[in-house]
Amino acid sequence: MKKNRLLLIVTLILVIIGILFVVNRRYTTLDDAESGFAIDDTSKVCRIFMVDKNNRSVELQRETTTKWILNHKYLAHNYNVSMLLGTMHDIKVRYPVPIAARDNVLKRMASIARKVEIYQEGYRINLFDRVKLFPYEKLARTYYVGDATPDNRGTYMLMESAENPYVVFLPSLRGFIYPRFSTDETNWRDHTVFKTPLQDFASVTLEFLEKPEESFRVDADAEGNFTLTTLLDKTRQGFDTLRMLQFVTAFKDIRFEAALNNKLEASYIDSVASGPGVHIITLQDRNGDEFVVRTFRKSGISKFYDKEGAALEPMDLDRMYAYVNEGRDFVLIQYFVFDKVLRTASYLQKKE
Repeated sequence: MKKNRLLLIVTLILVIIGILFVVNRRYTTLDDAESGFAIDDTSKVCRIFMVDKNNRSVELQRETTTKWILNHKYLAHNYNVSMLLGTMHDIKVRYPVPIAARDNVLKRMASIARKVEIYQEGYRINLFDRVKLFPYEKLARTYYVGDATPDNRGTYMLMESAENPYVVFLPSLRGFIYPRFSTDETNWRDHTVFKTPLQDFASVTLEFLEKPEESFRVDADAEGNFTLTTLLDKTRQGFDTLRMLQFVTAFKDIRFEAALNNKLEASYIDSVASGPGVHIITLQDRNGDEFVVRTFRKSGISKFYDKEGAALEPMDLDRMYAYVNEGRDFVLIQYFVFDKVLRTASYLQKKE
């Protein structure tokens, strides 16, 4: 009798535990379905697609561990992509939007939210993470990112097909995360203009359009020996070896400050580009690839005067405009960065 009673008690306890487990799992699954915004393993993220209500879209696709392609045509800005992945990993839910405010929040999100689709690598057959066969791309998350809460300390987010929006935050950020999900293509562009290391350098022609006597060409042979030729008289010149090395090695990392294609009026860009320009830089690497940059003065507040004392157009002493990427992109560049590759012929020539 005692044995049967003990068995009954044990069975009852197990049934209760089982019921609690099922109920707890049910509610946990529901919460995850509506508020599981974070991505545990961002190393498996292979594609990110974001679109806003104006149909501006950005697609980021992983090509290698550290290389991402933007909209199938540009190299993506590595730092910005890493920041986005970190945000996707670290975001946490602060609280569900109160019922009293839910309708207003949903109405607001319907007009301004950005849709985000996150895809991860998967395998049809995966045995203990050792045998992986038949890779495919699976949709891991789809959610909508709204704007900031009234206190600017959180961001409204809504999982696709969910009924309840949530307020999320980033523990390391005193602010909101909406800007990190930008659908402006220029915010994701890699800013590299020149990325040619010394061993890949073949030649560079630098034309000073305002001072043609300073224009020159530098060539490197297979052994890494350089020649300096002035363009005006087509003659070879002796050069300062240290200055030459500093000049050619500077082409390994030159970047623009900002892309302006969608930030300036087309008529203004055309008016600037129709001017005479300041420099034309033509770099060739050993693979036969050619990179051309054409620079233009940028107006500013610094005043200049000609020899007769007449005022000239004010110029920006810190920045210029430039066309890069085969003339497709009109960008802003800094003298501080480009001065390293805007050396004159007289600077490189060997002093007697």
